[in-house]
Order: sequence, then C-alpha cells, then structure tokens
Amino acid sequence: MEFELIAKTFMGLEPVLAQELTQLGANNVQIGRRMVSFTGDKEMMYRANFQLHTAIRILKPIKHFKASSAEDVYTEVQKIDWSQYILEGKTFSVDTVVYSDDFRNSRFVTYKVKDAIVDQFREKTGKRPNISVANPDIRLHIHIANDDATIALDSSGESLHRRGYRQESVEAPLNEVLAAGMILMTGWKGDCDFIDPMCGSGTILIEAALIARNISPGVFRKEFAFEKWPDFDQNLFDEIYNDDSQEREFPYHIYGYDIDMKAVNTARLNVKAAGLSKEITVEQQDFKNFKKPEQKSIIVTNPPYGERISTPNLLGTYRMIGERLKNAFGGNEAWILSYREECFEQIGLKPSLKIPLYNGSLECEFRKYVLFDGKMKDFRSEGGIVKTDEEKREMAQKHRFKKNREFKQRLEEEESNEEGDIRSFKFHSFPAPGTRSQRRFGDDDFKGRRRGGDDFKSRRDDDDHKGRRRGDDFKNRRRGDDFRGRSDRGNRRGSDKFGKNRRFEDED
Repeated sequence: MEFELIAKTFMGLEPVLAQELTQLGANNVQIGRRMVSFTGDKEMMYRANFQLHTAIRILKPIKHFKASSAEDVYTEVQKIDWSQYILEGKTFSVDTVVYSDDFRNSRFVTYKVKDAIVDQFREKTGKRPNISVANPDIRLHIHIANDDATIALDSSGESLHRRGYRQESVEAPLNEVLAAGMILMTGWKGDCDFIDPMCGSGTILIEAALIARNISPGVFRKEFAFEKWPDFDQNLFDEIYNDDSQEREFPYHIYGYDIDMKAVNTARLNVKAAGLSKEITVEQQDFKNFKKPEQKSIIVTNPPYGERISTPNLLGTYRMIGERLKNAFGGNEAWILSYREECFEQIGLKPSLKIPLYNGSLECEFRKYVLFDGKMKDFRSEGGIVKTDEEKREMAQKHRFKKNREFKQRLEEEESNEEGDIRSFKFHSFPAPGTRSQRRFGDDDFKGRRRGGDDFKSRRDDDDHKGRRRGDDFKNRRRGDDFRGRSDRGNRRGSDKFGKNRRFEDED
C-alpha cells in the first residue's frame, strides 16, 4: 500500500533530490520549498532513508488539517488514534516548524500537540507521559504554514547528513548532504578522475566515492527512527541493507589536497573509516603548486570564504585559484562553492553556470567553469561547449537570484533552524485525582525555562556535523561483522562484492 512521504533537504537541492527519488522508483514526485513530496510503500520509505544522498530526513504525514489557533491544533491532534503509533511505555518527541502570523511561538504549538496526545492517553488508559531527555522511540514533526498544518512521523531520527563515517573534523566542515548535492549537480558519476584541491576533512572526497561506487550512504548509520516503530519489518530492511547488487567498480581515482597537514591527517582518517582508501588519495599540497593532471578530471571544491575560517589574504587566494585553473586545468571543468562576490571576481574567469545554494545560513553560489587553452572562438570552432542549452535556460531564469542580492545576506533565524523545539515524553502511571502530582504540563513545569537549558536542546538539520567517535569497537569493525550492532543481521555487507572484505579501517 502506497502512502504520502516527504523528503526534506536544503534550499537549492530540491531538483537534485527529486531526480534521486525518481531514479529510486518513487511515484508522484513533486518539488516544494526545501522538500520533495512523493508516494511509496514501506520499502520505498526504508530505501529513501538508506539510499538517498541529498535528503536530510524522511517524514510520513499522519494528518493534514487547517488551524488558525492553538485550540484548533489541540482538537485536530486529538482526533488521531495515537495508540497506533505510540505503544505504552515508549517515549516520543515533538519537533515544530511554524511560518504563520497566528502562531508566533513554536514552543506553544509543541505544548498543544503534547497536551493533546497526553490527554488522550490519560483518558483512555489512566496513564500520562512525563518529560524525558532520553532518546525518543517515536519522533513527531508538526509543520504549520499560515493555516495549513501537517503532523507527521519522522522516519529518520538523527539527521541523514550524519552519515557515521566522520571520525574527526576541521574548522567549519562542509555538510555531507550539501557536498553530495554539489557533486550530483555537476553530472559526474565516476566517469573520470575527481579532484578537491582544498579538501579540508575530506567530505567532498568521501561523498564523491560513495556516488562513484553507488554505495548507499545509510550503510554507516547505527539506526533509523523507523526501526522503533510498531510495524517495523526487520526482514524487509535486512534485505535492503544487505543488497549490494547496484554497487559498481570505479576505474578512476579521487585526489584530495590541502595545505594544512592537520586537515590532511583528518581527511585520511575519515577516508579510512569509510573504507574508501582504495578510491581516495589525500596529500599535503598548496593549491599554488597544483600541476595539470595527466588524465581528464573534474575539480569540485569549497574554498574558505573568510566567514567561519580566518584566511590571510583571502582575495589573493582566489586570484591564485583563477591562475591555477587557467594555466593548469585546461580541457577540464571546475566547480567552486563560495560566498562573496568579490572573491569570485578575483578568479577572473567567466562562469558558464551559477547556482544559488545555502551553506548553513550563508547564501552562496556554486559556479561552473569550463577551462580551455587558447581563445574562446577557436575552442568553439573545434566543437567545444562552454554552456549547454539547459545551462542557458537556467541562467536565463532571473528569479533564481534575489533582486539587489547581497552576498552577506543571511536567512532569518526561523528559516535556518527548521528543527525547532524538541520534547521527549515517557509514560508512567497516572496518580489518583487530588494528588499533588496531578498538575498538567504547560503550567509550572515549563516556567522560566530557556531554549538553551537541558530540557530545550534544539537541533538543526543544517548544522555542520561535529567530529564524533562512536566507541572503540566502531573503528575496528568490518562491514560484515555486526557493523550496526546487530547479532541477527543476516548476510551482511562483508561479502566479496563489497570492496572484497574491505575493512572499515583499511589494512595498512
């Protein structure tokens, strides 16, 4: 049975995500604002979480309704039979995103949703939830735009950009979903060598290798939220997890360089943790010493902007980038993500395509440069193409860029923080009427609390992933040796098909 699903992503990546979903076999794919809606069955929902490179999370709507007041929200949420989704003794959380003049405080909406669910269980079972900061079993998401409200189950849990391969990080790392989206925008699918001359912690390199090998990014994750749902199909997900039939060999190579040896070591560690040392080589090298590659190649890179990373002589760095591209990368394509117009101007090359993209709250541009030797006239006379018909159509769409657009313009806080507030609740016995502990939530329980407190820790989908270790046993696991901590996992990914028993930490 098919049902409605929503895949969330970053602004600018919606068409890329829609294409991924279409290739995955999703039906009724429709592009929205920072989201793509589609329909599919349970298998499609599992695959979307496991296989999509450019989705932040996958939501399964429960109910759409109109709401112009908090009481409307309470009434509509109460109409849902929550016993289908939240079993007794389980925890749940509520994430709220609001774009409405009628609801100026997302926390108040969160309380109303919570109250409606709590009251329903109290009336039916005599038990009520209590606040808990523990990892919830069921995650709910409510979105209100004007008076249109949708409440949905979050099937992903932790943001899907947190792949699980990052062991350490450098300052201001690029988000994994954004990196994958950039690569897919170039049209590169592993058909030539790939270079990132300013690779930092190696995110672009690793995402490129996953795309080239057609490896599902979900293979590194410990769990997904849908695994805690009452109707979770273990056998179906095991089948998806262990299916490596679509993975392919990569006959070319991926090269990463950075001037900072600490970044080089960090990138090497992350590449090794992802089991991709065969596909990726990382070396210390200043971009100014970059030499023309022997084979046809593509460059995709994210140089410093001077915002989160302090860079001496920032404009000089971009002049050097332009000089190296012009003199050492002829016959190839380069794609650069950056933030400041004055930086792009220093490159001194005319881009064939400009794509607006948000890197966190920064409104950036992803620009394509077609490099060639000699004059433009001679290049075209020999059949060279600087700008395809599709790129001409895209560049003609003036609305893609804001009028009087400034590069230092930022998203509003509510735009950049989609996650909103999160609350967790745990069931416990409801006391007899008249006792002191009968007090409802939303009264004194929440007075005086601030968003930054322990009970109001907010998450952001587009936060850069901080370097995290997943325990000592993570580093030495094989993909096939209970990689996800499951003793019952069947024919796991340690088969010869997957990198020939490649270790999660490659053999030296």
